[in-house]
Amino acid sequence: MSDDTEAGIEVSEPARARLRAVVELLERDARAPSSVRDPDEAWRVHVADSLTGLRIEELRSATRIADVGAGAGFPGLVLAIALAGSRVDLIESLGRKCDFMRRAMETAQVANARVICQRAETWAEAEPPRGGRGAYGAVTARAVGRLSTLAELASPLLAEGGVLVAWKGRRDGAEEAELERAGERVGMEPVEIRWVGPYAGSRHRHLHVLRKRGLTPAGLPRRPGMAKKRPFGKA
Repeated sequence: MSDDTEAGIEVSEPARARLRAVVELLERDARAPSSVRDPDEAWRVHVADSLTGLRIEELRSATRIADVGAGAGFPGLVLAIALAGSRVDLIESLGRKCDFMRRAMETAQVANARVICQRAETWAEAEPPRGGRGAYGAVTARAVGRLSTLAELASPLLAEGGVLVAWKGRRDGAEEAELERAGERVGMEPVEIRWVGPYAGSRHRHLHVLRKRGLTPAGLPRRPGMAKKRPFGKA
């Protein structure tokens, strides 16, 4: 099995053991919500790819992180294992994926993460402890949606000055222009686009970093699904 240095990131031996436990669960659990089951491939596609987020200092130093559309736990569960001093909320609306992440957390003995089995918009409606509005220094999202959609979902979850780190593939000029047009309505601004292809599961992998500027704009979050169906900034 490959090790974490493929992502350009070193993790502790206890963390590496927990990551391997998650990968092994993917291989043997017939209910795992991933088509990637081979351990070496899963490490490259899921673990190494998730660890590239730690190249972003604002994510690496965040004490509270929300992973939107967490799926099988990538990148959120991997980040929780690597960042033992941070608290990570895995936000996912599909019950079978939530169940798998709970099994993975139990198997790997991950104590600093929890599964929030809700839509991100619903979780962002209320302040802690009943919700996550303004609660996070960083939000992550991998293979979830368009940048303008992700920015809208992240904005009400983030504290002022917090960042969204979005895992995307090839750069898309139209999608980036859409985000620019949506910026004021979602209260987010692009900060950096970093190519991490040498370390990730895809040689075209880019991390988009956006920062929340000021308070959450009025009207956010919209009703569940609206950010995807009718994204702000669409031409």
